[in-house]
Amino acid sequence: MEVGNEDVEQELEVESNADEMSEEELDLDHLDQMNEGTETGEKGAVEGANPFEKKQRKKKSTIWEDMTIVKQPDGTLKVQCNHCKELFVKNPSGATSQHKRHLKNCLQKRLAVGEENQKRQQVLSFTEGPSDGITSITNFSYDHAKVRELAAHMVLVHEYPFSMLDHVVFNKFMKAASPFYKKINRQTVKEDCVTAFMLEKRRLRNILKGANRVSITTDLWKSGQKIQYMVVTGHFVDSDWVLQKRVLNFCNVPPPHTGVIIADALSKCFLEWGIENKVSTITVDNASYNDVCIRRVREDFSLRKRLSIGGKIFHVRCCAHILNLLVQDGLNQIVDVIDVVREGIKYLKNSESRLNEFAKIKKQLQLPSRKLILDCPTRWNSTYLMLASALEFRDVFPRYGDIDPGFHYVPSEFEWMKVEEVCKFLGIFYEITNIISGSDYPTANLFLVELYRIKELLNEKALDFSDHIRFMAESMTQKFDKYWGENNVLMSLGAILDPRYKMVLVNHTFPVIYGEVAALRNIDEIRCILYDLYNEYVDAHISSHSEEPPREAGKRKHSEISSKSTQRAAKKVGVNVLTGKEKFQMIVSEIDKAPPEKSDLDVYLEEGRYVCDANANLDVLGWWKGERWRFPILSRLASDILAIPVTTVASESTFSAGGRIIDDRRASMSVETVQMLLCGNDWIRNLHGLKNKSREPLDVSESSTIEEIDLPDI
Repeated sequence: MEVGNEDVEQELEVESNADEMSEEELDLDHLDQMNEGTETGEKGAVEGANPFEKKQRKKKSTIWEDMTIVKQPDGTLKVQCNHCKELFVKNPSGATSQHKRHLKNCLQKRLAVGEENQKRQQVLSFTEGPSDGITSITNFSYDHAKVRELAAHMVLVHEYPFSMLDHVVFNKFMKAASPFYKKINRQTVKEDCVTAFMLEKRRLRNILKGANRVSITTDLWKSGQKIQYMVVTGHFVDSDWVLQKRVLNFCNVPPPHTGVIIADALSKCFLEWGIENKVSTITVDNASYNDVCIRRVREDFSLRKRLSIGGKIFHVRCCAHILNLLVQDGLNQIVDVIDVVREGIKYLKNSESRLNEFAKIKKQLQLPSRKLILDCPTRWNSTYLMLASALEFRDVFPRYGDIDPGFHYVPSEFEWMKVEEVCKFLGIFYEITNIISGSDYPTANLFLVELYRIKELLNEKALDFSDHIRFMAESMTQKFDKYWGENNVLMSLGAILDPRYKMVLVNHTFPVIYGEVAALRNIDEIRCILYDLYNEYVDAHISSHSEEPPREAGKRKHSEISSKSTQRAAKKVGVNVLTGKEKFQMIVSEIDKAPPEKSDLDVYLEEGRYVCDANANLDVLGWWKGERWRFPILSRLASDILAIPVTTVASESTFSAGGRIIDDRRASMSVETVQMLLCGNDWIRNLHGLKNKSREPLDVSESSTIEEIDLPDI
């Protein structure tokens, strides 16, 4: 280390003395340059140099980039500026201070540098919009604060570990992309993620202030840490009439997980976000503690008189969860066949050689399918996919059984026939589940027509010739009547507020779902509830407009004072003035005071349905946005009803992200860090306009998914 320091000190000393070289050194350097330039044709100059003489050091002062030593006719040496050609006396001591002062003020040099900069191409910076669209172009300027912000967004959105920014190759990549890049360590990026989380939380709180009503979905999930988390998701329509979904909380709920404790956790979340007076519905699954929780929260809301139509739509049961229970009951009728197929796929999966032999037979039969699916027994849709994929290999199973004596999982032809009929039967349920499991579009208006299709199908299959299908239909019908046998208010209101359906769909489907006698009573009940809810919105609209803002009141007071002063001036001259404008205003005010003959709701229901192609995806909220001037009150009611989700799939997608983030290597994260990562992931995705490409099609208590088994290429 001491030797290294001495070398550095010597280099610094050389650099500091570079500008104070002696006259002899300068002359020798000049001769060296002449010799270097005459390597060919001027051998005499080179030969004249003493080979044993120590090689002189080159000039290191920066002024020699812009100045040159010239020899005058009288033999004296001068220093000439390369830009303005001005001559200076060469200092015998080698000092260059005067030359530096000249270059600093040389006008010709400034002009030359300016032209060079103009010729140099500028580096442009592109600012991208939410969907990767360029919105502005500016001159590039490295902003390390912006780099840190986007690095935090990258970690949150893509679920990277904090140590990702410590990776060697990543830092080399960033240095290659920009030489100005400064390394960001894991602690810094964690702090930046917390900062981004807090900023987005503040922005979301401001957005929620402008929301009229907020619908909630919530569920519990046990992580790999053996910690129980509760997710709370808010659904609302923003000022642009776009359905929004935000994860409001992802917190630890300590045991025991009773309805009272969960209700208290929900209430704290509502107070934290300032939406305790805006929550309109809560969507949950059918766990018993959820019934207690909703009852407790409903009582609290009733005391504050914040329940619409007496809380008839406050508790929303997850339709996907009910559909799962319904189909599982049906599948229990053919559980023997399902077990045979499931165990056969497990047997094949456990050995690569078995899969190779299975793939050879598949290739001989020229079957196009290339994968088997192993289900999760608690998810009926995964069982459906397993049976459907196995059905494509029905000819491979018996042939493989012939060459493998240990393969005892070959369904008979009668059992394959059962599988085929069950797959045809459950296909409609699978499609309906996918339709109602969206979280980026309204679903409250879609389920009634699908519920009608389910009931119609169950009635049809109850008379089927196959015993197993008939038994399945009977078992599923009992579950259907248990959960959907009573009048479902929410799905009926959602269908009525869809301009494609209105009351026509209710009148058509209720006799099939509830029977002819109960249908008439239920239709009248739905109509009464709809008008009661509309009247609540009318009262709220009147009260909000009767409270005039202070600024408007001040303007009106000023106008009244001005009009009174004008009237007093008119009275002074003995003239009683009533202008045409004032007379018209008196007439119009009397007309406005009279109640309209028909309300918005009456006009909407009397008009014909909106006719469009059956396969077209109508943007229902967009339609109401276009009609908000004709139906100012009803459009607001429609937006609040259509924002209510009929499933808790939004919670399931958050749990899936939680399973990826809380892996075995990050199981020691604190609950605060987990909340920051999960909520931040959702908020930053929305900030950049990113959507989840995958979605969970079923709402269940586990986050397991199907396992796809690719067959090898033979």
